[in-house]
Amino acid sequence: MPESKSPTVYDVARQAEVSIATVSRVLRRPDKVAAATRERVMAAVQELGYVPNASARGLAGRRTGVLGLLIPGHDLPTTSDREDARSATGEVAFIDDRDGSAADPYRNRYFEQLVRGAEAAAWREGYALMVAAGRDMGREVVMHDLAGRVDGLAAVSRTVPDELLRTSIGRTPLVLVAGHSTADGDGADGGREGAGEAEGADGTDGAVDGVGPRGAVGTTADAVRVDNRGGMRALVEHVLAVKPPGPVLYLAGPPDSPDAAGRAAGFRDAIGGDVGTGRDGTAWSEALGDFTWQGGHDAVAAHLELDTPAAVIAANDQSALGALAALREGGVDVPGTCVVTGFDGIDESRWSTPALTTVRQPMLDLGVRAVELLLRRIADPGAPSTELLLPVDVLLRHSCGPHR
Repeated sequence: MPESKSPTVYDVARQAEVSIATVSRVLRRPDKVAAATRERVMAAVQELGYVPNASARGLAGRRTGVLGLLIPGHDLPTTSDREDARSATGEVAFIDDRDGSAADPYRNRYFEQLVRGAEAAAWREGYALMVAAGRDMGREVVMHDLAGRVDGLAAVSRTVPDELLRTSIGRTPLVLVAGHSTADGDGADGGREGAGEAEGADGTDGAVDGVGPRGAVGTTADAVRVDNRGGMRALVEHVLAVKPPGPVLYLAGPPDSPDAAGRAAGFRDAIGGDVGTGRDGTAWSEALGDFTWQGGHDAVAAHLELDTPAAVIAANDQSALGALAALREGGVDVPGTCVVTGFDGIDESRWSTPALTTVRQPMLDLGVRAVELLLRRIADPGAPSTELLLPVDVLLRHSCGPHR
């Protein structure tokens, strides 16, 4: 049976009823193309499963020696005229940053360490690493463009939706990072504890939702993640044992994050009951911290107008650091009146006042293991899909110390 021919840019142009130049513009500079035309072209790209392959144009059938890492991105602000003028004159600005508001909002320690681990593992095996980010329409463009330039691609959870993955799986080896390879993650359904290879932590076959069954050649993605649920469960059990008398406030992560879903499930495992009262009678409530310093700060500041919590349990370190700032501004003693915890183990958690108790996840190892899975998939495209579950540990610091 003859091998099916891969779709070309000509096929996309024909189906979308546009010129080849327009297809190229959509894939390279989507902001320069009318929305209706852009949507028509991307619909054709997805329906045909077209992957632009820059290297194949000159080196058909040969590998590039490059691996790709796709991480969530931000819409960076346009440089202002004043900044351009200051750069030209060498002027140095003085900024009042006593409240910490001038910190770079686009810097993320989590992804910095993930990239370091992936890059080290790639170089060790003779590969270069290409890192890309995109949001909104840019995610589709970046996904298709990057997939055509690399031998394999690791994509961080929430970076691209499942429908985009379908167009690349089978054409480009793919690993999902820091999330579950099923639609519902390790959220409300029993997550597995410990490390090693795992089937879907919810008891499913570990496939990407809607993509194909586990182990079917060319239809599944490998995945590597951490034990979000087990780590949060252990942390909350500790908090409940050592906190001062009073209610608990949980700062949740983004609703579309598999990591946030797993951590929320671990919180509920430990505290029990519905919002309001836990199984041991502990009053608790939930607010959106959104995985950001500002989100954690604002949620706790608003809560303090109603009540003073005895514990703030945040779904990540950045929102926990914002919570610490809000408690300090409100005159709440930590840990005397209220204990605070985070999740991730970023460097900043060591230097906060007080130092933050947190669940440390192996961020460097996530990058390393993602590349190892990717290289295995490149070497053996027909191998059964694998999901790795990496262990976490709890770092007890001054914001919520050991048992009293």
